[in-house]
Amino acid sequence: MNSLLRHKGWTWGFRTTILLYFVVLIVLPILGVYYNSFSLGFRSFFESVTDPIAWKSVLLTLKLAIIATLINVFAGTMIAWVLIRYKFPGKSILNSLVDLPFALPTAVGGLMILLLLGPGSFIGKAAEALGFEIVFHQPAIVIAMIFVTFPFVIRAVQPLLEELDPSEEEAAYTMGAKGSRVFRKVILPSMLPGMISGGMLAFSRALAEFGAVVLVAGNIPGRTLVSSVFIFGEVESDNPVGAAAVSVILLTLSFLILWLINMVQMRGRRS
Repeated sequence: MNSLLRHKGWTWGFRTTILLYFVVLIVLPILGVYYNSFSLGFRSFFESVTDPIAWKSVLLTLKLAIIATLINVFAGTMIAWVLIRYKFPGKSILNSLVDLPFALPTAVGGLMILLLLGPGSFIGKAAEALGFEIVFHQPAIVIAMIFVTFPFVIRAVQPLLEELDPSEEEAAYTMGAKGSRVFRKVILPSMLPGMISGGMLAFSRALAEFGAVVLVAGNIPGRTLVSSVFIFGEVESDNPVGAAAVSVILLTLSFLILWLINMVQMRGRRS
């Protein structure tokens, strides 16, 4: 009896600690952002959100994040396919390098892009000779977003390809189906949940990226000023309410994306 009571007490204490940890590190900061955004009233929040510079930064971030996500979904799916279906020298090294953006500080990623594509680099000079620039313009922002979100689609699609039963493909080929039809009817439906969930995670991550973007983005409203850099500028200008208002938009979008991901995963389990 005493041992049972001690076990229940230990379990209750463990659950309480985990719950407290979650509340302090996740819930309270999120509530703090929402509270500060509405601290001066709804009117002040609305004015901060509808400020032309703020609104343009959000729209630009959405546009560039969508472009980066589409590229990642296509390229990430192809990379996952190659890593699962083919054997070649250095495969294990390449597979481990996929997670490098997770381990590498994002500011270092931004510095790498700056050194590789900046005005003083070979590629930067070649781009200038062709009449366009990369760094401090939208292409560099998209590249930075792609870099930090690179692993999401790959790691979401890989397990689905590993679980795909080869007999299903063999049966389709036996029935006379061609390679493209087998891919559309058998392989693609199996990969689709991973492509969607990985793409959503990549999009959500790209929305809030700061470390890599701040080094390669400019500050021209509507052209190179993304929302994360705008938020940083508002904090530096001693306007935390304006920064929190834009943060709430990104935070709410992230919540919606996570909810959609859970819905996709639940439907995938049911099917």
